[in-house]
Amino acid sequence: MGSEMCIRASSWGVRHYYGYPGDGINGMTAALQRRGDTRFVQVRHEETAGFAATAHVKYGGGTIGAALVTSGPGAVHLLNGLYDAKLDHQPVVALVGQTALTAQGGGYYQEVDLLSLYKDVAGFQAQLDDPSQVRHLVDRACRTALAHRTVAVLVLPNDVQDLDAVLDPPQTHAHYATSNAPSTRSTVPPEADLRAAAELLRGGERVAMLVGQGALGAEAEVAAIAARLGAGVATALLGMTVVDQREPWVTGALGLLGTTPSSYLMKHCDRLLIVGSNTPYSEFYPPEGRPAVQIDIDGAQMGMRYPTQLNLTGDAAPTLRALDALLVDHTPPTAWRADVAERTASWRTGQVQVAHQDAEPLNPQRTVTELDDRLPADAMVAVDCGTVTAWYARHLHVRPGMLASLSGTLLSMGGAMPYGIAAKFAHPDRPLFALIGDGAMQMNGVNELITVAKYWREWADPRFAVLVLNNRDLAFVSWEQRASEGTPKFDDSQDVPDVDYAAWARSLGLDGIRIDDPAQVGPAWEAALAADRPFVIDAVVDPAELMIPPQFTREQATNMATSIIRGDSDWRGILRRGLPSAVATLLPHRS
Repeated sequence: MGSEMCIRASSWGVRHYYGYPGDGINGMTAALQRRGDTRFVQVRHEETAGFAATAHVKYGGGTIGAALVTSGPGAVHLLNGLYDAKLDHQPVVALVGQTALTAQGGGYYQEVDLLSLYKDVAGFQAQLDDPSQVRHLVDRACRTALAHRTVAVLVLPNDVQDLDAVLDPPQTHAHYATSNAPSTRSTVPPEADLRAAAELLRGGERVAMLVGQGALGAEAEVAAIAARLGAGVATALLGMTVVDQREPWVTGALGLLGTTPSSYLMKHCDRLLIVGSNTPYSEFYPPEGRPAVQIDIDGAQMGMRYPTQLNLTGDAAPTLRALDALLVDHTPPTAWRADVAERTASWRTGQVQVAHQDAEPLNPQRTVTELDDRLPADAMVAVDCGTVTAWYARHLHVRPGMLASLSGTLLSMGGAMPYGIAAKFAHPDRPLFALIGDGAMQMNGVNELITVAKYWREWADPRFAVLVLNNRDLAFVSWEQRASEGTPKFDDSQDVPDVDYAAWARSLGLDGIRIDDPAQVGPAWEAALAADRPFVIDAVVDPAELMIPPQFTREQATNMATSIIRGDSDWRGILRRGLPSAVATLLPHRS
């Protein structure tokens, strides 16, 4: 039955299964062994399999991602990676082993109620108990995952896997003969709604756009409508490659980790156009009452973060083209874009100054700015969650043609390495850059570097550059403790061991270097770019580097001061880095 499942899933575009073997899926792995058109990619942990299946879609490896894991503990491990797919709306099908039908209900080894376990994460789930179910359950799982951009789970008892499948079930009562033809979807809203949206936006003198991952593939249309409206454009983290982040009218990321000009754009606009974004930071949206239009393929996602007046259900590219055609006679205002550009340029100047300030021993922001200067046009970037996310959002000017992503809504640590691995399987001829904190590197990065060592020789471009920001601190949480709670850093929970990640890479047959001086940063990136194998840059950076949010409130400042008074173990570093970083981030600058 395993072979028939693979054949049917293949007809939906499944070519890669990310997973880890176990006796609960022996029937499936045996089937994959007999096939030449489908790949089993062995990662080090089932959680990684879920992340990689999600990233497989994000990086264009296929329209649907797939994970294959064993029963019991393997199935439990997978859950976090599947939540990443669910929250970022990526179509993923998970095939999960289960205790044999004959033993279920008897407290057998590794027997877990998987249908209950996956109830929240899965948009569709079912257990395959009879060979005649193969066709309709695979079809429904794949169709649901694609149509709803969600997770579908099929639970496979291991004794059923060895039975002969019935791919042509009889046309009788209680049997289904289903279709594997893809479903179409509505792509353009009704013309009356488009005209109403055009009139609303036409009246704006200060139009702001917020662009998310739903606009990927509509890069030209986003740039065109922004020019037509004279708009400034802010992006969600998952939508950063939709626009060229070097453009003067692009203010960068919006939110806690975002930029000051993006906050200004939202605060002072008089119209808002949201395209393919559902960014949940409500405090960073415009003040309530600004006329707003939202475009999304999923009508249920609209009007959730801001009280929009018009919601256009449709694909971003054709909807924006239709909207642009209705605005062809519109003369865009110029003063607003000039204001936005001036403030954005000033802020960027300040950020360069911040990145080049002295630190002990090395400023983490500088490691990212120097990559920005060298980033190839075909680069793929995988970002982990933590302070490294802020440095990515503020310093890496990605642009259309590049691929970049992260665990954007689950915000899970440990995503960058599996994302990078999936990206390389999707595009083995493109260089990959993984940006990771030392906490995430210790969580799963050191293990998944073994996966990189296992497969890198088959990649046409072997470059897989890993930057580890080694500050010996779970820095993002440490700053949350200070700024949100007013408590000093809790060393017992926050300090992490100092590990020589470059040496670990070399022990695996890869390459790497440890750096702790600003003069070493540029040469390290040059070495990584010239390397004939994956390369780890172990950057020993200052744990006191301050992550100033674009809206730094009085309460946050008071809490920071309180944490120092209460005896924060790094109070000297906070004072040393806090004032110059805050001045360079928050005050205006001139080029």
